[in-house]
Amino acid sequence: MQSFFVMPTLFNDTKTLGTLGTLAHFRHFSMLLRIGTRGSKLALTQSEWVKAEIEARHPDVQVTLVRIKTKGDKVLDSPLSKIGGKGLFVKEIEEALLRKEVDLAVHSMKDVPAVLPDGLGLSVFPPREDPRDALVCRGCTSLEGLPRRASVGTGSLRRSAQLLHVRPDLRVVPMRGNVDTRLRKLDSGELHAIVLAVAGLKRLKLSHRISHILHPETLLPAIGQGALGLELRQGDHVVHDCLAFLNHEETELTVRAERAFLKELEGGCQVPVAAHGRLDRDMMVLTGMVAELDGSVLIKDDMRGDRGDPEHVGIELARKLLASGADKILARIYGRG
Repeated sequence: MQSFFVMPTLFNDTKTLGTLGTLAHFRHFSMLLRIGTRGSKLALTQSEWVKAEIEARHPDVQVTLVRIKTKGDKVLDSPLSKIGGKGLFVKEIEEALLRKEVDLAVHSMKDVPAVLPDGLGLSVFPPREDPRDALVCRGCTSLEGLPRRASVGTGSLRRSAQLLHVRPDLRVVPMRGNVDTRLRKLDSGELHAIVLAVAGLKRLKLSHRISHILHPETLLPAIGQGALGLELRQGDHVVHDCLAFLNHEETELTVRAERAFLKELEGGCQVPVAAHGRLDRDMMVLTGMVAELDGSVLIKDDMRGDRGDPEHVGIELARKLLASGADKILARIYGRG
């Protein structure tokens, strides 16, 4: 039988799906999947990995990458907290997904807002990379080893607040740009150190640049850090069936708990918020943090609960922190007080 290309969006109605069945039942058709992705080296590396995994699992599926420039990629001279937060890295890709110009999007989960647009959903979470942060510096091997008043570059309020909580003498320098740009600023002597995600450095094969991995006790990771999320149109069962093999249960459950924590706090890039989940047998263990911008106050706690209901664990931990004073911090930062 001669194969021919079929756009997966043609099979979103129940009647057609009932006739053709799942992807496995129409292997004689050739299917084209379009992945919406940012154009940065890291985003392309992540999307290329997803592409290769799909094509290896489904030889009849052809995958192509569609590069989409987001506002977050265009505006590099302002902190994210001043121009709308991390949603700026996904908005244009989500709009292309809703217009059916692409069939799925590959996101770094730490860039995805807690609330998704109507009609879209996150249903596939590949295995998570190391969620921790890394210190990359010149002539030092630890945070404690940095000289007094050392300049440390980061574009994250979460990192900045936690660094200042541990080392209030540090001079935190706001910075934007991709990994290569940030490394060049360090190598040129502008900064003593920078803080980057371990996951990004590993995926870019730059692990050798890591001077010291910061333990979550010192620097709690961002919500979803190290994890990828595959965003699809709701009801697109053909694409979901094609991608389901990539889903990693532990990653999905821990990210769902972390995102429920973020959503309950109504947090974003304007406030230092962090959370990290892990599984302990049948239990979800979630640690969360809210801090003042200058790191002078940091409220951190943890919650254990049934792994089968990760959202409940995230919501309860958020409420616990709010009752411990996080509500006042959020009110001050958002100008509600």
